[in-house]
Amino acid sequence: MAVADRIEREIVVAAPADRLWEVLTRPEHIGRWFEGMTVQVDLRPGGAMVLSSQEFGKFHGVVEQVEPPHRFSYRWARHPDTEVSEGTATLVEFTLTPEGDGTRVRVVESGFTSTDALKVDQQRHAEANAQGWRQVLDNLRRYAEQRTA
Repeated sequence: MAVADRIEREIVVAAPADRLWEVLTRPEHIGRWFEGMTVQVDLRPGGAMVLSSQEFGKFHGVVEQVEPPHRFSYRWARHPDTEVSEGTATLVEFTLTPEGDGTRVRVVESGFTSTDALKVDQQRHAEANAQGWRQVLDNLRRYAEQRTA
C-alpha cells in the first residue's frame, strides 16, 4: 500500500480573513484552538515555532511563509523534542480565501514520504494527522466564530 504524502482539508469559517489571520498566527489564540498546546511563534520566515503540551512534549517548527492575511506555512518535526531538519519534518500550509461573509480555510500537510521513518510509520503518521486536522479545524472554526460573534 502506498503511503499518502499529503493531507488536504477545507472548512468555511464565518469570520473575515483578517480576523482569522490573527486567530491562526498569534500564540495566545493558537493555544486555544490547537487544544492543550502552549505556543511560541516568531512570525517571520525562518522564525522558530514551538508547540508544547504536557501530554506530548515539545514540537519544534520553522516558519516558512507569512503573507497576511492569506498564507501561513511552517515545517514541524514529527517527533517531540526533535529539531526540524531534512527527514524529520512535514510542511503545513494554511491558505485563507474570502468566501461570502466568511473565509475558506485550507490546510495542506505534505512530505510524509520524505521523512526518514519506515513506510509503516509514515503511513501511521499521515493517518493520525489526517484525523487530527479534522478535529483541529473544527476547533479553529468554533473558536474563531465565537471570537467574532
